[in-house]
Amino acid sequence: MPINLPKPVDAYFAADRGDSEAVAQCFAENAVVKDEGHTYQGLSAIKQWKTDTSKKYIYTSEPFACEDKDGKTIVTSRVTGNFPGSPVDLQYFFSVEGDKIVSLEITL
Repeated sequence: MPINLPKPVDAYFAADRGDSEAVAQCFAENAVVKDEGHTYQGLSAIKQWKTDTSKKYIYTSEPFACEDKDGKTIVTSRVTGNFPGSPVDLQYFFSVEGDKIVSLEITL
């Protein structure tokens, strides 16, 4: 069953199936991403993070839950791929300003 995601968040998950440039375009200039114990700030760092992740893993991400809490949009997504523990449900904590993501933290 499809879920309704805020436009910038929906754009992120759609872009995540494509390339790192498309993913980077979802973020504000000085956005921050936290994933796998690392922090990436700014569009070039976010683009590199996505490029490196795409080389390291082949995966699909299927969002199935979304809630707004404390000013963040929290999406839970089933991620299946060639990594240890697959499949896993990850939580994506998005902060959005206007039509851009300003921060994203991905956790188990």
